[in-house]
Amino acid sequence: MSRRVLAVAAALLVATAASVSVTAAGAASPRHVRQAEQRRLNALHCTAGAPDGRLDAQLRDAVRRFQSRIGQHQSGRLVTATRQALRDPKAPRCDRRPVPRHAGSGRRIVVSQAQNWTWLVRADGRIAAQGPDVDNPRVLHRGSYATGSYCGRAARLRRNTDLHGRYWLDDFVRFAPCGIAFHRVPRWKTTGRQIHPDWVLGTDEATSDGCIRLSRGMAARVWDFTAGARTTVHVV
Repeated sequence: MSRRVLAVAAALLVATAASVSVTAAGAASPRHVRQAEQRRLNALHCTAGAPDGRLDAQLRDAVRRFQSRIGQHQSGRLVTATRQALRDPKAPRCDRRPVPRHAGSGRRIVVSQAQNWTWLVRADGRIAAQGPDVDNPRVLHRGSYATGSYCGRAARLRRNTDLHGRYWLDDFVRFAPCGIAFHRVPRWKTTGRQIHPDWVLGTDEATSDGCIRLSRGMAARVWDFTAGARTTVHVV
């Protein structure tokens, strides 16, 4: 091969390398894309965590919350349909949801198993509080219930314990036989820490033993909302 041909080939290699370098530098990396998506999810109150671009469990659960909000399958993956919905300027917030239709009337609590969400509804139809939950549809079935004592067990306990004595169940409000209730995410008796973080709530990532797990704040709201009166609970 002549020196001229070698020189031309070398020049082409340099030019190609420079072009690839510019393209790589100018393109957004997957990490940068995820950072933008985290910021968008946080703006919609989906609790995606710090926008660090890490594809961790909290980001996946934020995606699940958003998917449940817009009626998509909770895959936890940013598939094309989810990304398109996320970019929509009119995308809905994760933390504010309308009460499902055909969920009763009057003063009541409504639980959506599809959305993993709970609403406290006043007699005039206004929402007193709402928030994410974790339940177990294989144990708690759809239907109408009411808070109160079941199977000879107390209707309300500020601090209950699980059957094996491992966890604290704070603000325990029973509403179905025999041991199904609303309560805060269980806390280890040994450390006082929750068995899973709040950002798992509002997804189908976890299941309870049958009860409705809530954040500390929402469990306290349920405790106050059900004080002094038997309250209807609709599970849809």
